[in-house]
Amino acid sequence: MGKRSGHKQGSVAFRPRKRAESQMPTVRHWQAFAEKKLCGFAGYKAGMTHLTYIDDTESPSKGNEVFASATVLECPPLAVYGVRGYKAGKVVSDMLCGDEKVLKKIGMKKKSDRKFSASDVDDVFALCFAQPALTGFGKKTPERMEIAVGGKDTEEKLDYALSLVGKEIKVTDVFKPGEFLDAISITTGKGWQGTVKRFGTSMQRRKATGKRRHIGSLGAWHPGYVQYTVPMPGQMGYHKRTEINKRILKMGQPEEINPKGGFTHYGDVKNDFLLIKGSLGGPAKRLIRLRRAVRKSHAAVKVPDLKYVSLESKQ
Repeated sequence: MGKRSGHKQGSVAFRPRKRAESQMPTVRHWQAFAEKKLCGFAGYKAGMTHLTYIDDTESPSKGNEVFASATVLECPPLAVYGVRGYKAGKVVSDMLCGDEKVLKKIGMKKKSDRKFSASDVDDVFALCFAQPALTGFGKKTPERMEIAVGGKDTEEKLDYALSLVGKEIKVTDVFKPGEFLDAISITTGKGWQGTVKRFGTSMQRRKATGKRRHIGSLGAWHPGYVQYTVPMPGQMGYHKRTEINKRILKMGQPEEINPKGGFTHYGDVKNDFLLIKGSLGGPAKRLIRLRRAVRKSHAAVKVPDLKYVSLESKQ
């Protein structure tokens, strides 16, 4: 039987726990801000390393050198191929790049798009695509995405977005060290798992029912059916998840981060990188979308004082 004093296992906020429809995560909310630049970026997870830095928070270890693990994201430049306008949450039109070479990379052709002005829309997004061919892990098919644009009003957003069309944007144009961001990704898939691993329920004692890893109770007599809140076996992993307030500890060139022998299951980083404190969802080579943190103040950004970053072999 389940323990009456035990807490309910598994958060209902993450239901249904089914496989993501696409390995390319969507971003449903963006923070509005007045600075003219893109509100997000995307990178590929290379691996993890460890480092030490001077703690600049208000914790008891403030001012001391502390140890932390960090995730390395390789961020090749994003190519901007168009601008999309929205009105009341619906797409008005797309204005695409006139350069056929840019559109050919994503299998598109220039069509007669309907131009729009700032008065026709209430929000503007930049149409971009990642360039995995610039990395070294073998992927070639680019991922297309739309990224929000910052600005004081719609007219300023539209003018800035149009100035980016046909150009490449580097991660250093969007973020800076010490800034906080949100990471949206598809987690590592673990297939079909039981309740003990999937929800963390307790194992039964040996004499309970002849079974040890199954759930003790399927719920009350009434209502006369098994409710969806009961922990059951099923899909674990390969879910879309958003992690908020991840801090950028460092940005730089490949030679500053590549370990001896390269990253396991990835290889060497060949483009600009982000070093983000803590872990991020997904295996190596997975695309991770980044956006400006929506639950954090960006008033005063403290640049982390790194003392050591491990470049030892990860093999």
